[in-house]
Amino acid sequence: MPHQLEQIKQFSTVVADTGDIDMIKLFCPQDATTNPTLILAAAKKPDYRHLIDQAIQDHTGSKEHLVDHVLINFGIEILKHIPGRISTEVDPRLAFDYKQTVAKARFLIELYEKKGIPRERVLIKIPATWEGVRAAEVLRMEDIQCNMTLIFSLLQAAACAEVKTTLISPFVGRITDWHKKNEKVNSFPIEKDPGVLSLKTVYSYMKKFHFSTEVMGASFRSKEQVLALAGCDLLTISPALLKELQFSEEPVSCHLSTEEAEKTDLEKIHTNESSFRFLLNEDQMATEKLAEGIRLFARDYIALEQMIG
Repeated sequence: MPHQLEQIKQFSTVVADTGDIDMIKLFCPQDATTNPTLILAAAKKPDYRHLIDQAIQDHTGSKEHLVDHVLINFGIEILKHIPGRISTEVDPRLAFDYKQTVAKARFLIELYEKKGIPRERVLIKIPATWEGVRAAEVLRMEDIQCNMTLIFSLLQAAACAEVKTTLISPFVGRITDWHKKNEKVNSFPIEKDPGVLSLKTVYSYMKKFHFSTEVMGASFRSKEQVLALAGCDLLTISPALLKELQFSEEPVSCHLSTEEAEKTDLEKIHTNESSFRFLLNEDQMATEKLAEGIRLFARDYIALEQMIG
């Protein structure tokens, strides 16, 4: 029997969640996702120093956009080894400024296109704040695809779907982390795992109401979480878990489907700015994890700036 990684590919598109190009070569995913934390980790490795040096050489003027050039160099190198798309994140410090987020996304796409990479191979990662959703709405009109990241609630997912963003990334593991800490437990049975259940709800919502937005499960803490979500449009998986899946030949079943999603009793969500902000505020887990996620990505973006500069 094929190993579990190959089996999962029958049901979901496998995406590598890493900036480590050697790992991407090893696991042969369709797409790859990066973020400031992953690029910071990869940039510390001597094997990739040439990508930083090339960015410094290519970049002239102020240091304002130097990190952007580094991100693009990693993205271009990764694209040499995958057939699909690379996700590149905007500066997380712009998460609450939609105009600057739009400007940064345009700049990143411009850098890719100057290097011969068509925009359809790039997903611009934007935190799913109210401002981020507005930015994605503008960018879609310009054929700039967005991966809305740090999704912790159905509310965020619904708002992204309303503006027809290309893809959303619910953070399965971080949702589970919050509930484990809040409920003072070490683990959940997989059928009751809050992160897994949250993604299943988001997936069902997208399929029941026939939204075009793709759902990509992210931030997995265990192989079991990945396996429980086989059938999701995409799954972005860390190298450690890709390796676990590659070394197991146990059978994999599909757990998500459009047919089952259409049977759910979910109701359509319509938001405006005030209702989005209020309802997100009412969701303690989503509010805390979104804020924490932006804060941590911003920390590592700044660290990357300091390392390069």
